[in-house]
Amino acid sequence: MTLTDQVIKNIVKRVIKGMDYRVEIISVINANFLQFVIDFFKQIVELKLKNKDVEDWYKKEFLSCSLSKDDIAINSGLNVKTITNMYGSATKEIVIDAANEHYDSLYHAISGLIDSEEDLEMILTIKFKGVSVDLTINETLIVINTLAVKRAALRGGAWSAAGKKTEKVLMKALCLLYKVPERNIDEVFIRDTTKKVSREVDYYLIDTNDKKHLCEVKLMGKGNPESADAIFARNSDVFVADTLSQQNKDQADNLDVAWVALRDKDGYRRMKNAFEKYEIPHTDYDGDLDQDLDRILSEIIC
Repeated sequence: MTLTDQVIKNIVKRVIKGMDYRVEIISVINANFLQFVIDFFKQIVELKLKNKDVEDWYKKEFLSCSLSKDDIAINSGLNVKTITNMYGSATKEIVIDAANEHYDSLYHAISGLIDSEEDLEMILTIKFKGVSVDLTINETLIVINTLAVKRAALRGGAWSAAGKKTEKVLMKALCLLYKVPERNIDEVFIRDTTKKVSREVDYYLIDTNDKKHLCEVKLMGKGNPESADAIFARNSDVFVADTLSQQNKDQADNLDVAWVALRDKDGYRRMKNAFEKYEIPHTDYDGDLDQDLDRILSEIIC
């Protein structure tokens, strides 16, 4: 799941302005899901016509070893993360075995349900370019299940991407809004030697004595206190969040952590408290928030 630069800008701008950013992510999920549905239905028409004499054409085509392991898992009604949790690995061989086993179990469960619901009739007709196919109730329920699993996968990917792609941009935008000098901002990367990848892990504000103060940014809601607990456990100096419960705020105060809850009225202005607390050079902000954010975000995300 990828977020476009414009979506990232929209999310950050909405968060700083104290608006709900979730509408942006939901729009991305909807667009990706609807495109998947259209493409999936096109494939169904093509492949069912191609396999007129094959009893379980869906399994033959949609669980084919030639597909990617992600596609095989989704088409069977699973996802790769679930398979990893179940089997401790997600090599393609394991995914293929797990997908086939799950699909067979699902197929038999659907068949049993249909046998017990003798009065239930369902036919899904898909028409594309003047050609149509009818799906049996078994095929229809399998397709519906696949769509549900795909939707869930897209949703999880989108929310995860939102945090990874926007949180550091958000912090940088807040700093630039108050004209914190570049020398007083430090983004630290670390190389994970086990995975051989680099990832951004920490964001620091540097005071006039060159001391670094750890900052954490979290797009979280009041229903996620565990996220705040994890931040406090790292001995962060500044905690910036979309929404904080009163308990989170009290906890931060007790731990002497400067906090910013952006959904509060003019919440972004609490960044001034953090800058003053840790003697971070800055300029008081009093400008046109919309115009300044558009300019700043254009600089950050070229």
